[in-house]
Amino acid sequence: MAGKTIVLTGASDGIGRAAARILTQRGHDVVVVGRSAAKTEAVAGELDTEHHVTDFASLAGVRALAATLLDRHPVIDVLVNNAGGIMGSRTVTADGHEATFQVNHLAPFLLTTLLLPRLSAGRATVIMTSSMLNQRARLDFDDLDMERHYSGALAYSNAKLANILFTRELQRRHGPDGLNAVSFHPGAVATNFAGGTDSMARVVYHSPLKRLLLSPEKGADTLVWLATSTPGSDWVPGGHYEKRRPAPTHRLADDPDAARLLWERSETLLTPEPTT
Repeated sequence: MAGKTIVLTGASDGIGRAAARILTQRGHDVVVVGRSAAKTEAVAGELDTEHHVTDFASLAGVRALAATLLDRHPVIDVLVNNAGGIMGSRTVTADGHEATFQVNHLAPFLLTTLLLPRLSAGRATVIMTSSMLNQRARLDFDDLDMERHYSGALAYSNAKLANILFTRELQRRHGPDGLNAVSFHPGAVATNFAGGTDSMARVVYHSPLKRLLLSPEKGADTLVWLATSTPGSDWVPGGHYEKRRPAPTHRLADDPDAARLLWERSETLLTPEPTT
């Protein structure tokens, strides 16, 4: 079987780096995308693979990445939207959005939609890295950037629910074109998650408690399985998985009106303001 072309964001560390290694070892052509130039270049050098450095806190950077990928790859078999993080205190990007929401949802939404013609033409799989914390979300569609009632943990939970809602609506809109979308929860994995932030998640991920977490390789298992198995046979398009099995989600995840509304609001937030 010929190897797949797999674009993997958040590939410079954690489960992304582990997945890149496994997929490359299995003969796939992995395009490594990361935020840290040094780490991304190190992974790409180790695996002898193409790499791009992009910070999802910059929508201009995401647009440039999409243009480069379209120019370099006539076929993209799998897009893994794995980049993400939790920010702690509320910060606003140069694009004017709450950083957790932009990095975890708006940026991968933008990247995916910019690549859609190529993805649909290749009957690609789109994988979203979500979290079990989606079940704690309290998503306010009139305040997606959380200007009111902000907390770092809630912002992350909201973004992870947004990943699932995006998956569902992407499947509804473009499944008939041959595209297959799916989301998954990797588990609590020993990574550099929350590093460089004031999030309370640091207590777990950057202390001796880290030894209780899954290895990045185990956390990457479901990602690798989704990227290399057969949609519709091995897993249900539009589904959400953990340990290769369907996983529970927030009640709102099954609301098609909520998924449609999030898509429309996301498009609006990404539309540049008209100049006068």
